[in-house]
Amino acid sequence: MHNNKQTKEKRSLKQEGPLAYLFGLEQFGIKLGLRNMRILTASLKSPENSYPSILVAGTNGKGSVAAMIECGLRKAGYRTGLYTSPHLTHLQERFMVNGQAIDRPTLLQEAEGIQKTIELLQTQGTLKNPPTFFEATTALALSLFRRSQVDAAVFEVGLGGRFDATNVVKPIAVAVPSIDLDHEQYLGTTLAQIAFEKAGVIATNSIVVSSETKSEPSDVLRAAAAARKARYIRADKETTISYYIENGETYIRKAVTPHASYGPIRLALRGRHQVGNAAVSIRLLEELSTFGLTIPPSAIETALSKTEWPGRLELVSVTSNRRVLLDPAHNVASALALAEYIREWKPGGIPFIFSALRDKNIDGILRAFGNAVSRITCTVIDSSRACALEDLLAITRSARPDLPVSASADPSDALEASWQFGQLVVVTGSVFIVGKFKGILTPIEEKPTPKPNQM
Repeated sequence: MHNNKQTKEKRSLKQEGPLAYLFGLEQFGIKLGLRNMRILTASLKSPENSYPSILVAGTNGKGSVAAMIECGLRKAGYRTGLYTSPHLTHLQERFMVNGQAIDRPTLLQEAEGIQKTIELLQTQGTLKNPPTFFEATTALALSLFRRSQVDAAVFEVGLGGRFDATNVVKPIAVAVPSIDLDHEQYLGTTLAQIAFEKAGVIATNSIVVSSETKSEPSDVLRAAAAARKARYIRADKETTISYYIENGETYIRKAVTPHASYGPIRLALRGRHQVGNAAVSIRLLEELSTFGLTIPPSAIETALSKTEWPGRLELVSVTSNRRVLLDPAHNVASALALAEYIREWKPGGIPFIFSALRDKNIDGILRAFGNAVSRITCTVIDSSRACALEDLLAITRSARPDLPVSASADPSDALEASWQFGQLVVVTGSVFIVGKFKGILTPIEEKPTPKPNQM
């Protein structure tokens, strides 16, 4: 089960000059605002203007939608860039060119250029405060995609939108799959306030596609689009999808939009919630023809059936009868989606291994799991923001007095203990815990799921 190769490689990456510098910027934490980014990109001669860009904002579903859109562009023959965060095991995962993570020499070369630019700006006094890690990596992505001569780039927005580092980009299109409560200490405590921050990435004359159904955030998104003369599309209203769930996988019988009909398709990404994400991706890809990027229906169908988004409802077979389901579920809405998926597939509930960052709504997440979980083993994650194990254990026992709750600092021991109560175990609570388990699991090749005859 153990595989220390990835962990060692990550450690060695950190120790190489410019990457050690980048990781050193993590000490400056989260800082909202675009001043540093505007100075940085200007010094890099505005790489963001070298290619058309698409931004994917919102609370949950951002990564899935970004991955689907990038895959659709690539399957249509365009050379693509994809920037997402955070990474699971390797920094390179954040920077994809044509479906492949960038290689280490290219990453090092680009990071060295970013480091020199930052140091020069600080020496000149132009950059008064050091950029954050996210600002630096975003600038790196913008520059890297120019170097790679991409035809189009897709950027997953980080925290919020209005003051997020990615908002130096002027997108031709914006996807907002959902708005829910998360990062309230930065974005506000109501859905309207959070939607206002997310809507900050909408550019003049762009296209905005969303499947958000709640009236409060929907109204904010629609008003922001109107104010910027952007066309607002409600994917859930303009797309009719017939689908079913079988053996934990989602099958679209037929999807009909104002432009085309699709199906049958087996969605590559698991979960009922991916139907809404697929609707957003389909409608946005269709509308890119407005900007000269034509995506044929065949490319869209292929993208939905081939998209890869590791660590999100990812099923890993470790032996012939032992499996792990990886999913971050780091807020209440995503925990509810995970629980719904488990209840549909395994109604009796299964063991969970859980860890979380201390600034998250841990109590709410644990309660949201409901009866999808049969027992919980708490463990630790590698982050300065991690909830201490003894605190996590106390919170979990308080939130879920109905369940057996234990703790193990060693994730491998936690997994072995959980497997005693079921051959399928869920690892959840944070991207950091998913990344940690991705680093220690050695998967075996899974047999393809037989295709149902219900198509």
